[in-house]
Amino acid sequence: MSHMMIRRRSWVPYALMVPALLYLAVFFVYPLLEAFVLSFRGEGGRFTLEFFRQMAGDTYFRGAVRNSFLLTLLVVPLQLIIALLISLIVNTRFRAASTFLYICAIPLGISDLAAGLIWLSVFTERGYLNTILGGLGLTAQPITFLTPERLDWLYGAIVVTEVWRATAIVMVILVAGLQLVPRDYLEAADVFGARPWQKLWRITLPLLMPSLQAALMIRTILALQLFATVITLSGRLVPVLAGEAYFWYSTYRNFHVASAYAVLIMVISFLITFLYLRLLRTKAEALA
Repeated sequence: MSHMMIRRRSWVPYALMVPALLYLAVFFVYPLLEAFVLSFRGEGGRFTLEFFRQMAGDTYFRGAVRNSFLLTLLVVPLQLIIALLISLIVNTRFRAASTFLYICAIPLGISDLAAGLIWLSVFTERGYLNTILGGLGLTAQPITFLTPERLDWLYGAIVVTEVWRATAIVMVILVAGLQLVPRDYLEAADVFGARPWQKLWRITLPLLMPSLQAALMIRTILALQLFATVITLSGRLVPVLAGEAYFWYSTYRNFHVASAYAVLIMVISFLITFLYLRLLRTKAEALA
């Protein structure tokens, strides 16, 4: 009887994984394979690179690649720094730490499109920002922030929106990681007279490295897929890779070129993930 119970229990974890595996198979693996096939399959099912050549010759392609990487380089470090600061503040466990954490996590429940619309209402000529500036007497007339004549302001609006919207994802990961840092190490450092920045640099950050690694990978991959907030704030003035995949799919009805864009995003994401895994390895991972 006990032997049968042990065998039954050994199958329970695998049974619990079935729903998640089915979800991944239906909504991730199958679309991924379908996109891969569509990007290489031409008329009659023959192999071709024509759709990738068509993608590379697209008017918006170079701008989309440049903007996707530039926005990622601007957004991800800012999110990491802000999320780390918030996490360290929460980890001090001051009296209102839980309330502060919940407030900072509010953007997690807001979709990309909704976030874009919220900040569009801030940056338009009759938006909240111009209203505040005018009310304070700082501007005589409304400022046009979202204009093709000032691409730097457009970039700034997108960066602010993304930092506000998605920093909470990084923050939650880092808060969870900080909870795993043994307080014994910090208390021992206090005994030896270590300063706060020394404890942060020599104890907290090394032990937090796996969480930082995971947060960076997730946010970088999601930043490369940036789309809704960019379209909401700038239209096609700031083309991005995910946006071009959408336009080729929905506007031009060319599923093959849209799939080529999707495959390109996937390859870039895999390469960046590999670099993170190699460059941000812990000592234990490096020795393994």
